[in-house]
Amino acid sequence: MTPPQDPMILQAIRHSQALQRARSLQLSRRGLFGAAGIGATALALAACSSDQKSLTPAKDVSATEKTLTWDNWPSYMDEDDSGNYPTLMGFEDESGITVTYNVSVDDNNSYYAKVKDQLALGQDIGADTVCLTDWMVARLVRQGYLQELDHANIPNISNLSPSFANPDFDEGRKMSLPWQGGFAGICWNKEKVPNGLTSVDELWDTALKGRVGVLSEMRDTMGLIMLSQGTDITGEWGDDQFANAMDAFTEQVTNGQIRNIKGNAYLNDLQSEDTYAAICWSGDITSLNATAGDKWEFAIPDAGGTLWNDTFIVPMGATHKANAEAVMNYYYEPEVAAELAAWVNYVTPVVGAKEAMDAIDPELAANQLIFPDDDTLSTVHVFRTLTPQEENDYQAQFQKVLLGS
Repeated sequence: MTPPQDPMILQAIRHSQALQRARSLQLSRRGLFGAAGIGATALALAACSSDQKSLTPAKDVSATEKTLTWDNWPSYMDEDDSGNYPTLMGFEDESGITVTYNVSVDDNNSYYAKVKDQLALGQDIGADTVCLTDWMVARLVRQGYLQELDHANIPNISNLSPSFANPDFDEGRKMSLPWQGGFAGICWNKEKVPNGLTSVDELWDTALKGRVGVLSEMRDTMGLIMLSQGTDITGEWGDDQFANAMDAFTEQVTNGQIRNIKGNAYLNDLQSEDTYAAICWSGDITSLNATAGDKWEFAIPDAGGTLWNDTFIVPMGATHKANAEAVMNYYYEPEVAAELAAWVNYVTPVVGAKEAMDAIDPELAANQLIFPDDDTLSTVHVFRTLTPQEENDYQAQFQKVLLGS
C-alpha cells in the first residue's frame, strides 16, 4: 500500500489535536451511557426477552433511492471547524448517496426504548443503520430484529481485525460490523499516586481510602473485578463468580474505599482531585490529559481489562440496506479509518489503518489505545453475552449497590 498523503487526513489530525485541547470535559460517547445508567435500569430489565421474532426484511430500495439515514453517538465522527464531517462528505462524493447523520444515540437503553415497538413489528425505526454497543447488539440478534448483511457489498470486510471477527453473539459477522471500540482499565493521578498502579486490588489500598472512583457501567466495573479474581469473563462463568465479585464491590462501597460510582462525571472527580484513582475508559483519559495537563496515566491491569465495541447494524425495517453496506465498506478503507481515528481517538477495528496513520503521524500510530497490537489485545477481554435472566439478575444486583451508595 502506498502511504496516503491526503491533506484531509493531515487536517483531521491537526484539528483533532487542537480540538482536544480546546474543548473541556464534554460528555464522551461512553460517558453518556454511564451518566444515564441508573435512570435506564427499568428499561434494561423490561427489555430482556428471549423470544426470537420471525420477521421479514423490508424491501431494499437502495438502487433507486440514493439516501441513507444513520444514527450514532455524540463526538463519534470527524468534524471540521464548520461542523461538517469530512469523511462522510467524502463518502457522499464518492458514492452519490446522500447521508442524514443523526447524533441521536445517548444511551443504549433509552434508544432501544424509543424504537423497540417498531423493531418488534419489523417496521422502519427511522434509521437504516445505527451503531449500538455489542451487548445491546447481542440482544437484537437474539430477538431476530436485524437484517443479515451481504458481505459481497462489503469487500473491505477483509480488513476487519481477526480479534473482532467472531463474537459469541454473531459468529462470522453476519448481522453486525464494528464501528469503534475501547478499553476499560485503571487510571491514577501521577502526582498523588507516584508509584502507579498495576491491579484492581491496588485500588483497595487503605492509602487510597475514599479517593477511588468506579464506573456505573456494570460490565466494565464488574468485569475488571471478576478478572482480578481469576475469572475468565469471556468463558463459562456463572452466578457464583458474579456473586464473589459483587461481594468485593459491595464491601469497598460500604467501607468507604470507593467514593464515587459514576459515568462521565468521574473525569470531573479526577480533575478536582476528589478521586486520585479510578476504573476508567481509555479514550477518556487521552482526552483528559489533552485538556488538563497530562497528569493521569491509564493502564490495563495485570489481570486484564475489558474490551467493548460499538457496532453497525441494519434493522429489519430499514429500506436502504445496500446503501448502509456501502457506508460500512467505505469506513473499512484503511485511509478513511485512519482519518476517523485521528479525530475520535478510539480503537479502530480496521487492519491497515495503523500503517496509513504511521506515514502521517508516527506518534499517533504508536498509541496502543487507538491502534493496539496483538500483545495489547491479548490483555483485554469481552464480557460474555448474558442470557436474558442473567442480564435481569446481575444488573439488578449492581443497581442495588449503586442506589444505596
